Amino acid sequence: MKAAFPYPTLFGDVSFEVTAVTVDGSPLPYTHVSKAEQTVALHQTGRDKWDVAVLHIRAALPEQELADGPWTDAVCLAVLTEKATNARTSGRLTRVQDGSWQGRIELVRNNHLNRASLSLTVAATLDNLPGRVIGTAERDWFVDLKVTTPVRQREIEIVEIDFREGDLEWLRPFKEAPWIVETTGEIPTVYLNTSAVEGLVEVLHGKGGSAEEKLLREMTSSQIAQDAWTAMFHTAISDLDLDEDGTPQMPGGWREPVLQMMLPDVLPGRQLTDALFDINERRTKGFGWSELQTSVQYAAGRRSQMTKKLAVATRSVNSVARGGSQ
Repeated sequence: MKAAFPYPTLFGDVSFEVTAVTVDGSPLPYTHVSKAEQTVALHQTGRDKWDVAVLHIRAALPEQELADGPWTDAVCLAVLTEKATNARTSGRLTRVQDGSWQGRIELVRNNHLNRASLSLTVAATLDNLPGRVIGTAERDWFVDLKVTTPVRQREIEIVEIDFREGDLEWLRPFKEAPWIVETTGEIPTVYLNTSAVEGLVEVLHGKGGSAEEKLLREMTSSQIAQDAWTAMFHTAISDLDLDEDGTPQMPGGWREPVLQMMLPDVLPGRQLTDALFDINERRTKGFGWSELQTSVQYAAGRRSQMTKKLAVATRSVNSVARGGSQ
């Protein structure tokens, strides 16, 4: 979905692709770059340690519209960002003889942790104001440092950050929350607050520890998972596309498997298409929507295995209590 701006912007499509990648000057094997998935996989590139990956980019802009519009001094920028490290790098593309825009951008290994997003922005001077965004590519590329196969869809991303004093200011109103689930991007993200509960992040990272630590780790992980499934479900059904007769269509990306897994528990006994139609009707028209939240909670709990882990925790606590009373 394209953002709306209170001034003229490009109507035509803006698109781009990564045409080649080099790692410390050596070409990355073509199997690590997927145009279909729009993903670059940088794990096991042929060397264990490397410093800089260079991504070569080619973009297509609506040239006639760009020339005839009310803007001047158009600039095409590739922007590489990562939530986990708050890293941001930009590279300027230039127009070449065949009409495309080409350039390169560097990914410095020490500045990144998991997966970076590569986006394309077109800016220009408009109404004597330079740097106004007049166009963006609708779909970003991903540059993944943890996988060997360039697959776009992956598990939930987890970012550890201080909500109080971290670089992401939008998290500061939630400074007392131990975690927040964000589902607006192409990959759902769980932000773990490193300053809300002292030692919680360390416990979640632990492998052993006391029986109490294991229980805390299991229950907290399950609660985070349940919150994530609930948030993902609500996001997946929040803006469904409709066909010509008003039938809701299954969304793409991570939203599709979320609905496929949860709808049978939310509306049991229904065909998937019927369940999707029913739940969209309830959400948009209001009837029966609030009553359905119990089923959503149940479905999220099943996915997170909350009941199983709660049972284990209860047995452990009871065992400790019986031992102490003897």
